[in-house]
Amino acid sequence: MDQNKPESNDNGAPSADTVRQRLFFVVLVATMGALAFGYDTGIISGALPYMTLPPAQGGLDLTPFTEGLVTSSLIFGAAVGAFLSGYVSDRFGRRITLRSLALIFVAGALGTAVAPNVEVMVAMRLLLGVAVGGGSSTVPVFIAEIAGPRHRAPLVSRNELMIVSGQLLAYVVSALMSYLLHDAKMWRYMLALAMIPGALLFIGTFFVPASPHWLVAEGRIKEAMRVMKKLRETPREVRKEMAAMRKQAREAERGPSAGELLREKWVVRLLLLGAGMGIVIQFTGVNAFMYYTPIILKTTGMGTSASIAATIGNGVVSVLAVMAGIRAVGRFGRRPMLITGLCVVIAAQLALGSVLVFMPQNLTQSLLALACIMLFLFFMQMCISPVYWLLMSELFPMKVRGVLTGTAVSFQWICNAAVAFAFPPLLALAGNSTFFIFAAINVASLAFVALMLPETRGKSLEQIETLMRERFGEAEDPAASGAA
Repeated sequence: MDQNKPESNDNGAPSADTVRQRLFFVVLVATMGALAFGYDTGIISGALPYMTLPPAQGGLDLTPFTEGLVTSSLIFGAAVGAFLSGYVSDRFGRRITLRSLALIFVAGALGTAVAPNVEVMVAMRLLLGVAVGGGSSTVPVFIAEIAGPRHRAPLVSRNELMIVSGQLLAYVVSALMSYLLHDAKMWRYMLALAMIPGALLFIGTFFVPASPHWLVAEGRIKEAMRVMKKLRETPREVRKEMAAMRKQAREAERGPSAGELLREKWVVRLLLLGAGMGIVIQFTGVNAFMYYTPIILKTTGMGTSASIAATIGNGVVSVLAVMAGIRAVGRFGRRPMLITGLCVVIAAQLALGSVLVFMPQNLTQSLLALACIMLFLFFMQMCISPVYWLLMSELFPMKVRGVLTGTAVSFQWICNAAVAFAFPPLLALAGNSTFFIFAAINVASLAFVALMLPETRGKSLEQIETLMRERFGEAEDPAASGAA
């Protein structure tokens, strides 16, 4: 920090630079969970070839069935973790939830690194998945409630940046260890490294504030005020946001209980919208590309080593795309970004299917197929993924935000598992026409977004709650109520 710049303004409020630094630190700590999320989902691709070796050679002697079990156990654990963390988050707060998840991250990573057999490995991957899923639903909400309306979009989008950075780190670590180490047990080192972001998250939670929104909801007004004074540039901002939060809290006290609220029609419709967005993001086929790019490219005649190296390209493109998305999400609305992203995704999948079906196997086909995949990933990670996580942090009402976010994100993980399981047999059955099927699904997703999703850009969380209540509570036709 520049020593010549004051830490506070003349009115006693922190300076703009001080506020930005404090928000950056909070986001950095919280997104250690996202980094662990990305690393844990990415590193398994590099570890599996060594885990399939016989025990005498340092592996676990995985069969195709147990290989799929080890891979998918994290996804199923994530669905459970996302669902349960919502209740814990609403009951005990976002910060305590993240601290608990950090311990599970460390325990799960250590357990997978020392697992003596397949049974223990599956159990530990399941435990690790609980932390991954819990972090995926809690981190965006925590950042959104800390950031405020002006900074919410770019700061929440940093969650997605850390996820794809973790995946890229996993791909690079896998490649480097495979090249530099000549030890069949290196997969244990790969998995053990996941403890580092978990440990950093645990330590960091002791140095970040609790969510002011959650504090107000719990009646801890003075504590919320102290937090807000440190994280906002002017007393006017503090007064305005605190007034909105206190008004919301009073209405929540006079209104239905959390259990009753969950049964209200507008809340049910809002949850269905959140679940629908899980279908939108996962049925783009993004994880089919992330997990199976080498298989896709090998059908064009590309060599195994070159196909695996292309996975690192996926990671690099994803990181660059999310960095572009962070800039875009602060300037453009959620709906335009999603609609643009889906249009390009559809075009890229139609182009990929055409290249694979109608072109002969040669270098040109391989390069064009790779270009289509990279185009798909760039717009997917720039326009769709960041907006999804941002929407999960802001769509739902305060009283049940954790529960509904956890439920919606849990459903997203179930969709993730469905695509991961369905893609190989679908590719075997339909061949390269599979990508035309994904394109058709994404046309339906485009219609869903255009008809159902309201615009939330530039609104406070309290204003969004009011908007959702009006749109989904008054209209009998949810499609009509959801249109922007």
